[in-house]
Amino acid sequence: MGVIVKVGTGTKARRETVRPLPVSLPLDTLLQGDCIAIMRTLPTASVDMIFADPPYNLQLGGDLFRPEGGRVDAVDDAWDHFDSYGAYDAFCREWLAEARRILKPDGTIWVIGSYHNIFRVGALMQDQGFWILNDIVWRKANPMPNFKGTRFTNAHETLIWASQGEKAKYTFNYRAMKTLNDELQMRSDWVLPICAGQERLKRGGTKAHPTQKPEALLYRVMLSCTKPGDVVLDPFFGTGTTGAVAKRLGRRWIGIEREDSYCEVARERIAAALPLDESALTIMQSAKSQPRVAFGTLVETGMVAPGAVLRDAKARWSATVRADGSLECGSETGSIHKLGATLQGAPSCNGWTFWHIEHEGATKPIDALRQLYLLATEP
Repeated sequence: MGVIVKVGTGTKARRETVRPLPVSLPLDTLLQGDCIAIMRTLPTASVDMIFADPPYNLQLGGDLFRPEGGRVDAVDDAWDHFDSYGAYDAFCREWLAEARRILKPDGTIWVIGSYHNIFRVGALMQDQGFWILNDIVWRKANPMPNFKGTRFTNAHETLIWASQGEKAKYTFNYRAMKTLNDELQMRSDWVLPICAGQERLKRGGTKAHPTQKPEALLYRVMLSCTKPGDVVLDPFFGTGTTGAVAKRLGRRWIGIEREDSYCEVARERIAAALPLDESALTIMQSAKSQPRVAFGTLVETGMVAPGAVLRDAKARWSATVRADGSLECGSETGSIHKLGATLQGAPSCNGWTFWHIEHEGATKPIDALRQLYLLATEP
């Protein structure tokens, strides 16, 4: 029940019913039901980050078939169908309004979409008062081809990252992003594959969700703008990628999902505490250039787990791997190269050969894992 309060004074005073807010947030919980209705029950200014992967409103016309006749497993679910652009816009206005209310003043929101919807959503976000900080292009290393040959292959999706306003403070872990990228500034084009192999969740031999996002994508998003213990809300939870990655990175999460089948998969997935190596990444490579792999990529993919201990060949120093791909040795921190140089008092250091790790019962330089990664991701 609501509480009746008096708003205003004198002849303009009115009485309104104010809905009481929950005493506490339902942390690390999947809430099943309509996202807008459930978001209305969450306290104002209570979450640090929102990651939203809303319906794309693909407006697909009929089935799509491969050249050999096989049917493409595309998005044709009821949850992605809207009667018109107006109906889709009205839906987005409602959930974005709740997102703005729930988000803390220094929080940020990420929305991912395709060309079908991201421009409409971006305009609606600006109408709501969000301030766009970046648009990130997720370049898919293994996109679905255009089977009809009538248009360019759709090889990317766009993420909009926004704060509560032009002057709003927000978290950006610049150093973590730079370290994750081997001491180079992280750019706004991210080359990551779509879900495939072991990471692609299936039920009965078919995809559990048609648009499951790779964990590496959420890893980078979450690491970039949240801190351990921060609360991340995902109003379109799907099969629980956000919850799984939040659990890996020590963030708290709240998921909202309507579909029974997705909720079942998400609960099983998060309860199982997925191993860090489940996210298998590949990189887009040019035949004319030598592939480049950042140490942070090995951490993102789970080949080297946060908390793992690295040692030099003579075991003089040991360092702990942190979530952003940096190392910590006593009071010293830095990238694999910088910390190696600091400890030796040297001007530079090749961290790939300096640092070693226990792998499959043997001590190996971390470069061995890099080579394994390259072999596993060869086109």
